Amino acid sequence: MPTIVGLKVNNKQENALKVQQILTENGCKIKTRIGLNVIESNECSPSGLILLEIVDEKEAEKIVEMLSKINEIEIQQMKF
Repeated sequence: MPTIVGLKVNNKQENALKVQQILTENGCKIKTRIGLNVIESNECSPSGLILLEIVDEKEAEKIVEMLSKINEIEIQQMKF
């Protein structure tokens, strides 16, 4: 069952590297990854959005579990 995982990464400067490491480690399990850059007043926002399409439901659960250990990240999921 495909799962769409939405991540709102707050405090990008501190958390981006941690998120990137988890996504890289699980790159072969992620079918689609879309990063949405948030711009406020012509400057990059301290938060960002990432959408992931993960085909295997169990792998999606593992990735979400790893990401949820990072402070200042909001996670939402859609399952089809």
